[in-house]
Amino acid sequence: MTSRELNRVVVTGLGAITPIGNNLEEYWQGLIQAKNGIGYITHFDTTDYACKIAGEVKDFDPLDYITRKEAKRMGRFSQFALAASKDALKDANLKINDDNADDIGVLIGTGIGGLSIMEEQNEVLLTKGPSRVSPFTVPSMISNMAAGLTAIHTGAKGPNSCSVTACAAGSNAIGDAFRLIQSGHAKAMICGGTEAAITQLSMAGFASAKALSFRNESPETASRPFDQDRNGFVMGEGCGVLILEERESAIARGATIYAEMVGYGMTCDAYHMTAPVPEGEGATRAIKLALKDGNIAPEQVSYINAHGTSTPANDVTETRAIKKALGEQNARRIVISSTKSMTGHLLGGSGGIEAVATVMAIKNDQVPPTINLTNPDPECDLDYVAHKSREVQVDVALSNSLGFGGHNVTLVFQKHQ
Repeated sequence: MTSRELNRVVVTGLGAITPIGNNLEEYWQGLIQAKNGIGYITHFDTTDYACKIAGEVKDFDPLDYITRKEAKRMGRFSQFALAASKDALKDANLKINDDNADDIGVLIGTGIGGLSIMEEQNEVLLTKGPSRVSPFTVPSMISNMAAGLTAIHTGAKGPNSCSVTACAAGSNAIGDAFRLIQSGHAKAMICGGTEAAITQLSMAGFASAKALSFRNESPETASRPFDQDRNGFVMGEGCGVLILEERESAIARGATIYAEMVGYGMTCDAYHMTAPVPEGEGATRAIKLALKDGNIAPEQVSYINAHGTSTPANDVTETRAIKKALGEQNARRIVISSTKSMTGHLLGGSGGIEAVATVMAIKNDQVPPTINLTNPDPECDLDYVAHKSREVQVDVALSNSLGFGGHNVTLVFQKHQ
C-alpha cells in the first residue's frame, strides 16, 4: 500500500478506570475540575515502606462486569482492561457478532502485568509448598492476558497482541492498533493500556531506585510535574481504552466520531535502562516522526498531553524535546499539561488514559490542567496550564509517552472532518 491508499482511522468509543473516576464521564470531569486522586495506600500495610502514597482506583467492583468465579481467576490489571473495554464498546455502540468478529481485534499494553498474583502465589509457595500454588497462577499473571481475556469476553477474533514497553506500553498498543486498521488488517480495534502495580514488590523496587516521591506527609501535592520541588513520580493504577475504527466502516454504521487518529511515531534512546537522553533526542524524533506520519505541521498543533512524570530528569528532557521538535516559537504557543499530576503514573496504563484525555480535549475544546505547579522549574518554561483547566480550540493534539528502556512514543489526533 502507498500512503495514499491507507485507511483513515477514527475514535468512536472511550473507556476509563482511573484514580479520579471509574467511567469516562467521571474521569473527564475529574480532570477538568482538577481532582486529585493521590492518597495513602490501602492495598497493603506500608509501615516498613519508604513510600506510602499512590493513586489507587477507588470503589471498583469487577462484579459489575464479570462473575465472582471469573474475577477470582483474573489479575486486577485484566479486570481493569475488561471493564474499560466493555465500557468503550458500549460508548461506541459497537456490537461484536458472527458477522464482524473476525475484523475486530484487541491490543492492550501493560508494563508489569499481574505482579500481585506473582507475589501472592510466591508467598503460598514459600509457606505452604508447591502443591498449594494455584493452577491459575501463570494464566492470570502473564501480561498478554488483559488482551486475551478481553477478546474472550467480547468475542473479538481479529488481531490480538500486547505491547510490553514499560511506560510507553499503552501508547504503543494504540499506535500499533492504528497501523493494523490503516493497512486493512482490521476494521476496528479495542486498544489501550492497563496496570495494577501498587504492590509490595513494585513499591519497594521503585523506592529503592529512588524513582518515587516520598512526600508522604502531603500525598495531594506529591505529583507535581514541571515544578522545581518535584522529587519523583507517584504510582497510579487503572486502564484507558479506545475503540479505533476504519473511518468508512464507522460512518456506514452511523457511529459517533470523537476524533481522527492521524500519526504515530516511536523511537528508542539506546542510552540507559532508566534515564532518558538528557537533551531528549529520542523523544524529539518520536514527535517529529508522528507529525510527519500524520502530515501535520508544527504550526497546527494546539495541545500536548505530556508524559510529565514529576521526576527531575523527565520533565526537563521532555520540555527540551518539545522545543526541538516543534520549534521554540511553536512550543511557547502550544498549551501542555500533565494529567499525571492528578492520577499519578500508571506505568503501562498511562498511555491509555492519557490518550482518552487527549481525545476528550479535542472533542470539548478544553484542556486539563497540571495541578501542584506552584514553583515552576526555570528549565521547564512552557505553558503547562497550571492549576485550572482552560478552554482552547484544540484542532490537533499530541500524547507523549516515554518508558524505561528508552522507549519514546507520540500519538497524533485531530478533529474529524
